[in-house]
Amino acid sequence: MLASASLQPHRSRYWKTATIDDQFTRRAAQVLWCYERVCRLHQRGEVVICVDEKPSIQAISRCAPTQPMSRGQIARQEFEYQRHGTVTLLVAFHVFDGMMWACCLDANDHEHFLWALRQISRRWARARRIHLIMDNGSSHIDHHTRRYLASQARFRPLYTPAHANWLNQAELLLRAFTDKYLKHFEAASCQHLIDHLNASWPEYNQRFAHPFDWSWTRHQMYDWAKKKALICSKTFATLHYLTDDMARAIESDVPYRNLEEYQRWRGRVGRKKKR
Repeated sequence: MLASASLQPHRSRYWKTATIDDQFTRRAAQVLWCYERVCRLHQRGEVVICVDEKPSIQAISRCAPTQPMSRGQIARQEFEYQRHGTVTLLVAFHVFDGMMWACCLDANDHEHFLWALRQISRRWARARRIHLIMDNGSSHIDHHTRRYLASQARFRPLYTPAHANWLNQAELLLRAFTDKYLKHFEAASCQHLIDHLNASWPEYNQRFAHPFDWSWTRHQMYDWAKKKALICSKTFATLHYLTDDMARAIESDVPYRNLEEYQRWRGRVGRKKKR
């Protein structure tokens, strides 16, 4: 009945909306200006640094050894695992050459973020100015952080617009870093994970670091903003539960394991009744 009516009560959709107003275009233009002029800024002794965190990375280990891929057999992992805690990774991405710096934080708060900012200032000590691109995380907009950045003439903080974190190239870096160093890694403890992360980011710089080919310009952004008034990010969610028909089917020993099989069963029953 549900399938014939094209109804899917087990699914839902939600979205988050960002309004493209003057503040959105102003913040986006400031970030894109840095990307467009990164070479000129480098010649003037200025650097563009994108900062982002990957919070709550789980240190987990499988309850049985992972079986590696072999001829005719994909890699297999034990489903059950043990948790050993979480770690927050902060990365700073140098837009000009694609090199990264990273550190592990005990907490994702303003105190630890301020410590990381001091490390960034030391790492690029020769830079006349640091254009710091980041999102609107709580530790980034905390009044202690804003006060510190205002007191440091070398820092120029730039915040991405709300719901537009994709303008931060550090997110691209974290995605690439995760695929290479975290996707299949198992940690026996939090310290094991921290040691792995501390050893991985220098290796990333040696083997994979490169600047991202960013092509979206301010002019394109302005043209795009004129056509759109809202940004809607759609997300789908599926809720698996038993309808009354499904419950009756179970009571009558009708074999199916999921909604698709149930719908196929309903289709067969409907065809039989028509005959």
